Amino acid sequence: MKTIYTIALAASLLAISCGKKETTNNNNKPTVAVKVTKVTANDNNPFITASGKVEATNSAELSTRMMGYVTNIHVKVGDKVNKGQLLLSINNSDLQAKKAQVEANIIKAKAGFSSAEKDYNRFKNLFKQNSASQKEFDDISTHYNVAKANLEAAKQMRNEINSQFAYTNIRAPFSGVVTSKFIDKGAMANPGMPLISVEGKGGFEVTALVPESEIYQIKKDTTVNVTIKSINKIVTGKVSEVSISAKNTGGQYLVKIDLDKTDFNLLSGMFATVKFPIEKTQKSTDMVLILSEALVHKGQLSGIYTVSQSNTAVLRWLRLGRTFGDQVEVLSGLSNDESYIVSSEGKLYNGANITIQ
Repeated sequence: MKTIYTIALAASLLAISCGKKETTNNNNKPTVAVKVTKVTANDNNPFITASGKVEATNSAELSTRMMGYVTNIHVKVGDKVNKGQLLLSINNSDLQAKKAQVEANIIKAKAGFSSAEKDYNRFKNLFKQNSASQKEFDDISTHYNVAKANLEAAKQMRNEINSQFAYTNIRAPFSGVVTSKFIDKGAMANPGMPLISVEGKGGFEVTALVPESEIYQIKKDTTVNVTIKSINKIVTGKVSEVSISAKNTGGQYLVKIDLDKTDFNLLSGMFATVKFPIEKTQKSTDMVLILSEALVHKGQLSGIYTVSQSNTAVLRWLRLGRTFGDQVEVLSGLSNDESYIVSSEGKLYNGANITIQ
């Protein structure tokens, strides 16, 4: 019996020892250092956001009405140009031939008019002296008026030819900078085809596309904040135009914002995020916003890590709403008085020990 008790006692001590060892292992799980932030409650300044692009207020894409080969391009992208400066030339040999014909017709019409005018003046005097009949004077008058009309038609044809020459010599409509070149020397230029683009000195604007569910909340002359992502700048601007049709913009409505003067260089084509302030509603009062970078995605589920009372990470699945720049709206799963983990120095998982930095 003594031997049995001794074995039982040893087994009990071994079990206790194993239990203590396992508990120690649980307590010694690696600790992950994390950064925590509070939920943003957007209850004072509700807004909606839209992505846009910076464009020069004064810009033009130049094209031609004539078909022909490009004979010369007189500028390069980035060149500064003055108003009226020749930018691009298109072969105009056909117009030269037509102009020669028109000039010959003008000479012919002038000679005919000069002869008809002399006859008219002579018969006019004869008619006053009763030396010519009414019919003779009427015939001469008709001949004179026809000759006069022919000369005028020939002159107008010359004006038309001269105006067509303007479309074979593309000139700068204003002073500025050449920003793009869409054709090379020797290529065929077609009517309406963009050939070269110029941006003038002046301000910039942002064009943004807004969905139909939010377009009614955007008003003209509203002051907005525009974030230029590439240069990390925030610029103020004013809504100058709100489109009332989405026919040619894929179901979204075009909104233009005139940017205020800035002390840094902007370039056309830079992407921007526009924040449009809207009227406060009950929905906007209850809006909860979190940083998009803190989200955890698994399939179609999206969640976030919060902190438990025992300093462990707790994965909380959320129902998300609209995106506002670098923030996203939380419809359910998180209240506006809670904190969540933004970043960590190690891999997080549900139940991980954490240390808040």
